[in-house]
Amino acid sequence: MRIIKLKFIFLFCIVLIGHSGFAQKKESLPNVILILMDDLGYGDLSCYGALDIKTPNLDQLAFEGVRFTNYLTPQAVCSASRAALLTGCYANRVGIAGALFPRSEFGLAHSEVTIAEMLKQNNYATGIIGKWHLGDEKEFLPLQQGFDEYLGIPYSNDMWPMDYDGTPAKNETWNSNFPVLPIIKDNEKIREIKTLEEQSTLTGLYTEAAISFINKNKNKPFFLYLAHNMPHVPINASSKFRGTSKQGLYGDVIQEVDSEIGRIMKTLKSSGLDKNTIVIFTSDNGPWLNFGNHAGNAGGFREGKGTSFEGGHRVPFIVRWNGNIKGGQICNQLVSAIDILPTLSAICKVKLPDHKIDGVSLMPILKGNMNATPRKNFLYYYRKNSLEAVRRDNWKLVFEHPSRSYLNQVPGKDGSPIKTPENIIMPYALYDLRRDPSEAYDVKDQNPLIVSELNKLAEDARKDLGDDLQNRVGENLRPIGKLTKKIN
Repeated sequence: MRIIKLKFIFLFCIVLIGHSGFAQKKESLPNVILILMDDLGYGDLSCYGALDIKTPNLDQLAFEGVRFTNYLTPQAVCSASRAALLTGCYANRVGIAGALFPRSEFGLAHSEVTIAEMLKQNNYATGIIGKWHLGDEKEFLPLQQGFDEYLGIPYSNDMWPMDYDGTPAKNETWNSNFPVLPIIKDNEKIREIKTLEEQSTLTGLYTEAAISFINKNKNKPFFLYLAHNMPHVPINASSKFRGTSKQGLYGDVIQEVDSEIGRIMKTLKSSGLDKNTIVIFTSDNGPWLNFGNHAGNAGGFREGKGTSFEGGHRVPFIVRWNGNIKGGQICNQLVSAIDILPTLSAICKVKLPDHKIDGVSLMPILKGNMNATPRKNFLYYYRKNSLEAVRRDNWKLVFEHPSRSYLNQVPGKDGSPIKTPENIIMPYALYDLRRDPSEAYDVKDQNPLIVSELNKLAEDARKDLGDDLQNRVGENLRPIGKLTKKIN
């Protein structure tokens, strides 16, 4: 009888432990979907104030998650921004500058650790769909950077032998000798995009591939990087969406992307993955304003793509994790794309890279503290390695530097851009972004202590990363990847 009682107690304890927090059952790892737009402006979604563009699916994403108002891209240009996003480092630290052209002999170095490689520690399935732009030679393609599969165009959709209106490029123009746009699957070209009409199919193509990836990997943790080519010019929408927006073709493009993201969200729900998937939405940089009605809206911030002013860097950023992040929150704290990698490291329980990174974890914010300030500072590097501005909280010190400018320039129309002045000298100035988000008036003379503090921040950055404006070489730069074998 005593033996029977002991067996009963033993079995009862096992059941009790199995239902308690002390159970040894492995916690389910969250899936991650990172959606990156190309040249989307701060004011291009209705939840960010867009006029006559309807984005109900992205608005719902924001309603169910956190909408950030003070998020900065690492640089206001394609390749540099993407390198920084995927590595958690300023782009100049990893040797990437500007936008890489087709047939480039450079790319992201294999020694760098991407989000995909980091998540491989916990056996994540990893896929990228869309624009890569970190080297188009085979040794630089995504499968060599931690991704299991790839489908998309390896660089920007204007890097083809066509003008922005879809007609053949004239001889001796910047893109006249570029190849036709390739669609790459894994490491091989499977077909070509030759016309603007064919470009109109890209958003739908990418969505179908994303849904297929989700369905294929629904029984294991996955990381999906969905990098749309749109709304980078030349823009086009499928016939179903043309004429649906009061903002013309640009609005049609945004509304199609929104609708397709809605399809992805429905797939998550129908697959039972909705509550275990983090969805992140953002853009690589601000709008290319000289394209006028084929460009986005910087939301009242100064300048746009290719500048170190807020219109080039500040873009939408939405994070939604149903059941884990409280919905309907707005965060006004300073954050950046370089913070995504360390945040995912904390969420997905994987070790950070052994080398130095520049990002910080946003977990205090995602846990509900909208007043947390994990990021205090930001460095505005551009061109090859020029430190054009620094920021601490809402104070921004801009150094004298050459820059393009869209101010007082009548924009182009219907795909025909105006030529933007590229070497206007921007003056040394201090801006208080809390009171002056458009960076309109210089207050450095009234705030000498702030200027001194920000100059100290800049000096630390120059020692670490260098500064071409002062002919300074940084102590902690890492080299860009160089092609070892050219394959025709």
